[in-house]
Amino acid sequence: MERFLYILLVILLFGMLIAVHEFGHFFTAKLLKVKVNEYSIGMGPLLWSRTRGETQYSLRALPIGGYCAMEGEDEDTGDPRAFCCQPVWKKIIILCAGSLMNFLMGLVIVLLLYSGMTAVREPVITQFAPGFSCQGEDGLMEGDRILSVDGHGIWVYSDVLTFLNRNDGEGLDLVVERDGQRVVLNDLPMERFEYEYEGQTNEGFGLIFGQVRELGVFGRLREGFLITADFVRTVWMSLGDLVTGRIGLNEMSGVIGVVDVVSDVGAQSATWTDGLLNVFCFMALIAVNLAVMNLLPIPALDGGRIFFLLLNALVYLITRRRIPERYEGYVHAGAFVLLMGLMIFIAFQDVWKIFV
Repeated sequence: MERFLYILLVILLFGMLIAVHEFGHFFTAKLLKVKVNEYSIGMGPLLWSRTRGETQYSLRALPIGGYCAMEGEDEDTGDPRAFCCQPVWKKIIILCAGSLMNFLMGLVIVLLLYSGMTAVREPVITQFAPGFSCQGEDGLMEGDRILSVDGHGIWVYSDVLTFLNRNDGEGLDLVVERDGQRVVLNDLPMERFEYEYEGQTNEGFGLIFGQVRELGVFGRLREGFLITADFVRTVWMSLGDLVTGRIGLNEMSGVIGVVDVVSDVGAQSATWTDGLLNVFCFMALIAVNLAVMNLLPIPALDGGRIFFLLLNALVYLITRRRIPERYEGYVHAGAFVLLMGLMIFIAFQDVWKIFV
């Protein structure tokens, strides 16, 4: 029963992410005087609607998203306030607004989750585990603040372990701050090993970080922004791993897989409160994920439409001609079919993982 409640919560949150995304398009379209025919929360059969001015506001039965239907999104309807008749800068603002709202939603969730945080651990080495072999002036020393690992900046404490674990085993390149000076350490032969610390057996790199920093109101805000920015970087790294083959399609998850994993994390938490906190933390990451993914220059996504707007502007600047709308439509339609095929494949894969 508890797991079912978490699944229902995650589905509702997914729907909220999409509805918030569409609200970004709706709000900026209204702000820029573009005609909006309908703004809907939910999909499927109509439960309730009210028309105010030129816009129908709807509530639909399936809590799995929503949409903002603007006049003339796909073709010229002859209305001067149609989306297709707007200057490029207005179109780009409207298209970007959905992703901006998803990013802001992720940021707000993070800020709320960490609003009660009074201190954070800092990436400053206070001790080394017995057996650590890279200690000394040519290696690491107590008091070193880690600034980067293999070229990746350390924005929050958790970044240290993240990037240490991503190393390919050929030696770590670190930049640390030591006595106010930047020190570059290349090819440190650091590897994971087992060690005893405070009566427990641990497996790690042997670095112990015991320094904490007290946080005030502005410190909490700063930490929230850094964590959210770190989510963006995580998404980009995941995309890079997919392109380079570091991770394969069999490791990808769609909505079904994410719902299963997040609800499982919630159900396995020690208390209901901890479960809710874990679920909302995952949803913050997913909100930022949607923001980044939707702005990729892939046809059928907002980023793809923005790409064609800029390409069209460039073509017109050079040739004084525009790319025929039907050709862009063909590209978006073809990409949409491919995306749907990929989503179906991943959905079947998610179901297979659940039952096997």
